[in-house]
Amino acid sequence: MEQRFNMGAVAPAGYQAMLGLEKYLHQCGLEEGLLHLIKLRASQLNRCAYCIDMHWKDSRALGEPEHRLYGLDAWRESPYYTERERAALEWTEAVTLVTEGFVSDAVYEAVRPHFTPKELADLTLAISTINAWNRLSISMRAKPGDYKPPPRNR
Repeated sequence: MEQRFNMGAVAPAGYQAMLGLEKYLHQCGLEEGLLHLIKLRASQLNRCAYCIDMHWKDSRALGEPEHRLYGLDAWRESPYYTERERAALEWTEAVTLVTEGFVSDAVYEAVRPHFTPKELADLTLAISTINAWNRLSISMRAKPGDYKPPPRNR
């Protein structure tokens, strides 16, 4: 498949607005590894090959063990995740799959003890942002495989 268009080239102001959301999320206080886990999980649910490739590589660059990434599709049955991560993954699935119903009070009550109100708002913004990126990448047919994680300051 060929890429249909390049968002940054044809709609630079819109692309910059999306990057502004990313900049906020990187400084909001949520753990970087957690953000990549939820981005990877939402991308799996949305079947966005480009974003799966990107967030797998970003997670590995942070030092995330492979077994936690391999097990992400079955996180409920995998022992690799903390209670906070499980709550974030539960919230990610509910927000990402919102068209299949509502984000239930039961899910909200399960997630709430693990996040402050600000953290939950930021988590919801991160999930909404990756869902937007997924839709953009899928519609423009962004090519997976070429992404390289940025160099890390050690």
